[in-house]
Amino acid sequence: MPRFTVHVRDEWLTVPCRDLSCTVQWLGLEALKRYIKNKPDNGGIGSVQETSFYVRRCQGQGLLDADDTLEDTLEDNDFVEIVIDGDTMSPDFNPSQPGSGHLNSPYREPNEYILLDGNNLTSTDLVNLGKALYMIKLTPEAEKKVGQSRALIENIVTENKVVYGITTGFGKFARTVIPNSKLKELQENLVRSHSAGVGKPLSPERSRMLLALRINVLAKGYSGISLDTLHQMIEAFNASCLSYVPEKGTVGASGDLAPLSHLALGLMGEGKMWSPKSGWADAKYVLEAHGLKPISLKPKEGLALINGTQMITSLGSEAVERALAIARQADIIAALTLEVLKGTTKAFDSDIHELRPHPGQKEVAFRFRSLLDSDHHPSEIAESHRFCDRVQDAYTLRCCPQVHGVVNDTIAFVKNIIDTEINSATDNPMVFAERGETISGGNFHGEYPAKALDYLAIGVHELAAISERRIERLCNPSLSELPAFLVCEGGLNSGFMIAHCTAASLVSENKVLCHPSSVDSLSTSAATEDHVSMGGWAARKALKVIEHVEQVLSIELLAACQGIEFLRPLRTTTPLEKVYDLVRSVAKPWIKDRFMAPDIEAVHRLLLDQKIWKVAHPYIEKYRMEHIPESRPVSPTAFVLDSPVSPRKRLRNECDH
Repeated sequence: MPRFTVHVRDEWLTVPCRDLSCTVQWLGLEALKRYIKNKPDNGGIGSVQETSFYVRRCQGQGLLDADDTLEDTLEDNDFVEIVIDGDTMSPDFNPSQPGSGHLNSPYREPNEYILLDGNNLTSTDLVNLGKALYMIKLTPEAEKKVGQSRALIENIVTENKVVYGITTGFGKFARTVIPNSKLKELQENLVRSHSAGVGKPLSPERSRMLLALRINVLAKGYSGISLDTLHQMIEAFNASCLSYVPEKGTVGASGDLAPLSHLALGLMGEGKMWSPKSGWADAKYVLEAHGLKPISLKPKEGLALINGTQMITSLGSEAVERALAIARQADIIAALTLEVLKGTTKAFDSDIHELRPHPGQKEVAFRFRSLLDSDHHPSEIAESHRFCDRVQDAYTLRCCPQVHGVVNDTIAFVKNIIDTEINSATDNPMVFAERGETISGGNFHGEYPAKALDYLAIGVHELAAISERRIERLCNPSLSELPAFLVCEGGLNSGFMIAHCTAASLVSENKVLCHPSSVDSLSTSAATEDHVSMGGWAARKALKVIEHVEQVLSIELLAACQGIEFLRPLRTTTPLEKVYDLVRSVAKPWIKDRFMAPDIEAVHRLLLDQKIWKVAHPYIEKYRMEHIPESRPVSPTAFVLDSPVSPRKRLRNECDH
């Protein structure tokens, strides 16, 4: 029989329906009848028939017409909400898409799988799992190792051995032995009591990443979880049934206890869950709607689900992937700004950078040459000022390889740590089936990813700091030789005046956010856990810093394209013209003042989707693959000596005389 899950004020109700020709109005009335049944005062509702209400979907909040039939508007097991006139939004009802994650996208059920074994997942893979591009399967080898470690746990329980977290309490209660009859309750109590996080819930994309990463770590086979429970987690992931996980509450040792407990709580059918079908609803209803059963915890399994650094590492994976994307696009944006400000390419000569051969510095200089080399991609703008009297450019143009370069090297360093952490067993105790032993250690401590993500924030911030200075040069007529704030009829129009202020404000916020959280530690759990990493905040603020960097560079890209307008009919190099055309596809030239925020957001979306990189990248790689000789244009301000005469030639000349 078809049925629907209906949210009325503070309760979820299941309403069966024998006849789908019934209307939406009928469904609302049936739900209200069930709602008042168990209320001493009928829930304050005098007469169901006289109650005025409307019905909307939980997912998307779309209103339903009361006269439409259920057959035409809803599917079996759909989730809807009844809103009674005069009520405010129910305090425990959440929109289907909380937060403002930039990975948000319409859900499409994937048809491809990633095989997990706990050893080969990358940050790129994890972000793609967050975007719901793949479902998950375990490798046969992983299943075998999981089964072996579980067998050891079962032996410990059968033989009544005293082992931390399996037959004892936790933290300060590690010396309290728990009888076998209460081992299931022990694990359930652990998850419930540790689900004490606060703040906004993670977006569905970030919850997917968190769940996928915990599955990957458990697949290593050192946690003692049962294969049945791990398969239930995978089924929940593949159905996109995602627990409500508040973003705040972890100190990063012993692992990310609070967020991972919330993750486990939903899988147990408690708390709330989200799915594309239901939006946010009680976890038991979401699981039931997808034909899934709540997890029933066995000895050690609660601890196996919540002990680890997966919150820090999953958010860190998104941070490092977005940092990588914006860093390489920053080179393209800066190259376009250099063209608009009529800078020279001399500072990118390969001989200079071979003398200080940091990999990032050399790569950034190469990218600038590939985008600006006018002998291969003719630039009319570059030719127009080749014989000017300017000797050298400001640091914000000339030193891009040195400044952007170290950002690239920082990202590479951090990515290596995050990829290692992704495939690390971070439980306690560790279960070594081959040794027949469990060992208590400290792999749950989040210091590695915490320190790395603090470093990432400090490094990537510099892209915004130098970009904001380039925006100033573009907007300042005494530095750019362009109209003030890049607009005609200045005074009547303000142009990019406040866009530059926005960039300055974001850079200022970043300066505060770049203070490392991992230098702090507070003793917790009655001094049992007396040093912690504070890695959760390191990850969250790294993401915020990177978002600000993306937004500042969006403003610079808009400003540089606007500067091009004042140099027409001259054209820049082919790849940079392609970038200009892409920007103009979402933001038209600034003829007079208009609402600017949508343009900034549209260009930000181009950067998030890496479209700027995708346009320029083929030209960069063509330059690399074809080994095109480096162009070194001459200008009157470049002082060049004749090449020294070789000793052999000097001797021959002397003999001739």
